[in-house]
Amino acid sequence: MIRTLILALMLALGAGAAHADRIKDLASVAGVRSNPLVGYGVVVGLAGSGDGNTGLTLQSLQSLISRLGLVVETADLNAKNAAAVMVTAELPPFAKEGQTIDVTVSTVGSAKSLKGGTLLMTPLMGADGQIYAIAQGNLVVGGLGVSGEDGSSLTVNIPTVGRVPEGGQVEKVVDAPFNDSDNLVLNLNRGDFSTAASMAKAINEVFGPDIATPIDATSVSVRAPYDPGQRVAFMGMIENVELTPDAPAAKVVINSRSGTVVIGGNVRVTPAAVSHGSLTVNIKEDPTVTQGATVVNGDNGAVVVPGQTTTTPDTTVAATEEKAHTFVFDAGVSLSSLVDAINAVGASPSDLVAILESLREAGALRAELVVI
Repeated sequence: MIRTLILALMLALGAGAAHADRIKDLASVAGVRSNPLVGYGVVVGLAGSGDGNTGLTLQSLQSLISRLGLVVETADLNAKNAAAVMVTAELPPFAKEGQTIDVTVSTVGSAKSLKGGTLLMTPLMGADGQIYAIAQGNLVVGGLGVSGEDGSSLTVNIPTVGRVPEGGQVEKVVDAPFNDSDNLVLNLNRGDFSTAASMAKAINEVFGPDIATPIDATSVSVRAPYDPGQRVAFMGMIENVELTPDAPAAKVVINSRSGTVVIGGNVRVTPAAVSHGSLTVNIKEDPTVTQGATVVNGDNGAVVVPGQTTTTPDTTVAATEEKAHTFVFDAGVSLSSLVDAINAVGASPSDLVAILESLREAGALRAELVVI
C-alpha cells in the first residue's frame, strides 16, 4: 500500500516536471490581496429555532427596533424566531463601490438552525475598524436540524451556518499599491532562490534585459509601464510567461494523526544498515486452587472437616522474537530503492516512520523530516 501511494506520487511529480508552469500559478503580485471583513447582526424569520430569551439577542432586537423609532422593553420581546449572528466576508482586491460579495453567517447564541432566516442590514468592518461593506439578504442553509418533545433530535450537516450569495455590497475601496510604484513585485508562493532566478530570466527573455531583477528567494522586482492601462496589459502578459520551477528541497512529511507518510522525489540516503524486527512476550496466568481439609478423631471415628482453600500461582512466560530483517542502503539511494527495501521487510506505516526517524538521527537521511 505504501509503495503504491508513493509511486503514484512519483509519477505525478514526474508528469508535472515535464511541463512548464505559468507565473500566475507560481507567484502573486505584492499588495494585491483580499481583506477579511466581520460584523455582528441579527437573523429573523426563523421557524422557532432561534435563541429564545437569550439576553444578547433581546438587547440586539431592542436596539434595532429603537433605531426605527419605536420604544420597546426587552421584557416585551421574544427571540424565538431570531438569532444573534456573526457575519464574515472576504473583500477581494480592486473591489469597487456597488459591487457585491458573498457573506457567511454563523450563530453565536443557542439557535438550533438558521434555515429560512433573513439577515438584517449588518455593517462589515475591516481590521482598521472602518466599514467597507453592508450585508443583508435571505440565507441559504445546507444543514438541517430537528428535535422532538422527548429530547430526540436529528442533525444533518451544520444548520447553524449559512451563506447569503452576493449579500454584501461594497461601500468603500481599499487602496492598492498596484499603480503607485515604478516597480511591481512578484512574491513566490514557495520561496526558492533557483526558481526566483529562473523567473527573472524568463521575463527578461520575453521583454528584454533588466526588466526583472530577483530580490531574494521569495521576490522578483519587475519594471512596469507608468500608464495604468499599459500596466494592466503588461501584467497580464507577465502572468502567462512560462518557466520550469526548480525541484523542491528534499522532504519527508509524516502525518502523526493518520499515519500518512509522503517522501519527496529528491530524498537520498547515505550508506547505512537497518535491522528491522520485533519481540513478542506472552504472559499467561493459570492459578491452581486447592481445597484444604482437617481430620478430627471422635467417638464415631475420623471426621474430615473442610478447611481454607489455597491458591497456587502458575505463570507461563513465552517470548517470540521475529527474525530481524537487515538491509543496507548504498550511497545516493533513490526514492524507489528506499521504498523497495522497506516494503521488502513488510513494514507498516508506523514501522516506516520509525525507520526514517532512525536514519535521520544517524545522519543518513538527506532530507528534512517534517511531522504535522
